[in-house]
Amino acid sequence: QTFIFTDWEDQELRLKAGDHMINTNCSAVHTRQALCCKMSVEYDKFLESGQKWFCHVDDDNYVNPRTLLHLLSAFSHSQDVYVGRPSLDHPIEAADHGQSDGSTTVKFWFATGGAGFCISRGLALKMSPWASLGNFISTAERVRLPDDCTIGYIIEGLLEVKLRHSPLFHSHLENLQKLQGESVLQQVTLSYGDPENKHNVVSVGGVFGLQQDPTR
Repeated sequence: QTFIFTDWEDQELRLKAGDHMINTNCSAVHTRQALCCKMSVEYDKFLESGQKWFCHVDDDNYVNPRTLLHLLSAFSHSQDVYVGRPSLDHPIEAADHGQSDGSTTVKFWFATGGAGFCISRGLALKMSPWASLGNFISTAERVRLPDDCTIGYIIEGLLEVKLRHSPLFHSHLENLQKLQGESVLQQVTLSYGDPENKHNVVSVGGVFGLQQDPTR
């Protein structure tokens, strides 16, 4: 099932998506607090849904459902599974301000939200003390990091479950023009250029021209 999480009431989208459009009532600004507010709602809605997998993707991602299902079929949803792609080539370090003296530093990998990531239900349930019912926001404040980093902090830093690195997830931070031909069909997620690099797009020759669709 696909749910669309937004920060305002879009009547046109509501007509198309029905109750699969979730108005988070979070701020529309791109701040750490606003992003964590949205992720908190996503997490709680996933737990309510009873579904086996929680996969987060941004609204500028293309998702290949067939490849995604093939990837997840290699795991059990009852296992501890956190799969995605880091945007860095090293784990990050953050100060844990939840400690009384503020001296604890944690090091962990996180999967960038710009490429998408998936979490099994078994692992999501273990995250509950730090993520459910608004706790995600207070946990994010402990490390002063945005939503995707906070996910990594909870899973790797607190639960000590390792991120499974996958090259099949792609964000706009990569050189997407390196993906050519049939290899495009084998990827789980794809993104495209940002305002600073509008031509960072996946090459799909002979299908869509840039004039027809400059975002493909």
